[in-house]
Amino acid sequence: METGKTTARNSHYTGIHMKKYKPLVQATEAEHAAMVRDIFSTITSGYDVMNRLVSIRRDVAWRRFAIKKISLSRKKLFLDVGTGTGDLAIEVAFHHPHACVVAFDLSGKMIDFARKKIEKRRLSGKIQLARADALAIPFRSNTFDAAGIAFGIRNIPDRIAVLKEMMRVIVPGGEIAVLEMGLPEAPLLRRPYLVYLNRVIPLVASLFSQNPDAYYYLGDSIANFPRPKDFLELMSDAGLVSGRFYPLFQGIAHLFMACKPKRGI
Repeated sequence: METGKTTARNSHYTGIHMKKYKPLVQATEAEHAAMVRDIFSTITSGYDVMNRLVSIRRDVAWRRFAIKKISLSRKKLFLDVGTGTGDLAIEVAFHHPHACVVAFDLSGKMIDFARKKIEKRRLSGKIQLARADALAIPFRSNTFDAAGIAFGIRNIPDRIAVLKEMMRVIVPGGEIAVLEMGLPEAPLLRRPYLVYLNRVIPLVASLFSQNPDAYYYLGDSIANFPRPKDFLELMSDAGLVSGRFYPLFQGIAHLFMACKPKRGI
């Protein structure tokens, strides 16, 4: 990882003024990674509320859409990368009851929170949790039938490295699903959504969060996520094939799908 390299491939200065964190257009990859570690150690209890806010309460429906697109038959293994509070893993366990789910996150606090949610839903026997780094997934090559990451890859500066690791641990021909938010292409939607991200959400967050700058960062990270065609190029650069994307809610989010070559890597 080049520590002096800025993280944003399609840089958008959003005009926000964070007291604690640099705007992403000014941050190096190392600074971006440090911001993410700090932010996600402080917003665990409000993370689910944040997802509802930034997605305009559509994130649950988007996860279910993603799961329907993933091919998982009986007794298949699914890997949830950067599980956060476990929402994607929980949805996979519900909709594919015969599949086995392994979910991990770098944040121990997130894993603890996810475990409580999973136990509450009586899914402990279907979902295994671990603390791990998406840049060094601690599983053997060709282990999982499919893998997914929801609303997490924009927080990782070296996205190609994550995609390569996900590809490594799935079987040849297996699928990778990436669910992520970005800015709508249409200017009539882009401008009001930017106002919503950078003004409304931080204002609401300031009422209940001890770290309101974290919510400015989340808007900044969404604004600086690559455009859909550019992210497909990243997937191709990582070695994945058959890449395609599905716009969701007028392009506020996209589901990206691709496969590991059948001959394996």
